[in-house]
Amino acid sequence: MTTDSNGILTTRTGFRFEVRRARPEDEPALAEFFTHVTPDDLRFRFLGGVKAVSHERLVAMTRSDDAGIHNFVAFSVDGMLIAVATLACDQLRRHGEVAICTREDHKHLGVSWELLSYIAKYAEDLGLDTIESIENRENRAAIELERDMGFTVTTYPDDPALLLVRRQLGFIAPS
Repeated sequence: MTTDSNGILTTRTGFRFEVRRARPEDEPALAEFFTHVTPDDLRFRFLGGVKAVSHERLVAMTRSDDAGIHNFVAFSVDGMLIAVATLACDQLRRHGEVAICTREDHKHLGVSWELLSYIAKYAEDLGLDTIESIENRENRAAIELERDMGFTVTTYPDDPALLLVRRQLGFIAPS
């Protein structure tokens, strides 16, 4: 991951974007963002049959009163919201669950890789030991990306349609 002094990340493809914590004023951009996400990506992000993201969910993604929930937004240098991410920490602040969603027209640029790398570093700075994600088995692209970044993949307990991907922090992913 390459970050310049202004907090701009640059992917392996040369695409540049900024990541920051979500704020209440991001809600309209977040609502618009989800209109550019495929139905499968909505299903993978929320692990269910979500056809539209509710106002309540948008509020939760922009206004967290829980110190263990960290919501992030990623903007292209021209100001377009291109990806969102959440890191939800357990009460002991040892483990975190990650969820990422990227606009359909900004896939294959390295955004998800850089955003996950950014979140992993953020989680490590918080003192977390591991990060994990619950993935639908059909979400092959995300599972492959996570494997490439050093995550291990196991069957999710109680649901054969899901997988648990987990990474110990402090591990340096191959470049």
